[in-house]
Amino acid sequence: MIKEFKKFIARGNVIDLAVGVIIGGAFGKIVTSIVDDILMPLIGVIIGGIDFTGLSFTIGEAKITYGNFIQNIIDFLIVAFCIFILVKIVNKITHKEEPKEEIPPKPADVVLLEEIRDLLKEKTENTIDEE
Repeated sequence: MIKEFKKFIARGNVIDLAVGVIIGGAFGKIVTSIVDDILMPLIGVIIGGIDFTGLSFTIGEAKITYGNFIQNIIDFLIVAFCIFILVKIVNKITHKEEPKEEIPPKPADVVLLEEIRDLLKEKTENTIDEE
C-alpha cells in the first residue's frame, strides 16, 4: 500500500494539480485585493458612493446581506476574466505551430486535362457572349 501511495504521489498529474491549487490560491488573493482595494471603491464612486458590502435588509431576526453576495459575484467574474486572459496568454506563448500538410504536385496529365477544361469553358463563354 505504501508503494502504491508513493507511485500515486509521484505521478505528474498530482504534482501539477497541487502546484495549480497553490498558485491559484495565491492568484485569487491578488485578484481579491485588486477587487476590494481598487475596483470596488471606483465602482462605488461611479454609482454614487454605494458600498456593496453594506447593502442588506432584515426579515424578522435574520439579516440578509445581499451586498456581500453582489461583491462575491463581481469577485468571481473578475477572477474568471483574469484567469481567462492568463490562459489565453499562456496558450499563445506555448502554442506550437502545426506543420502544414504539403499537397503533392498534380500529375502532368491531370494538369493538362484541367487546362483543356478551362479553355473549353472559356470558349463556351465567349461563344455565348457573341450571340
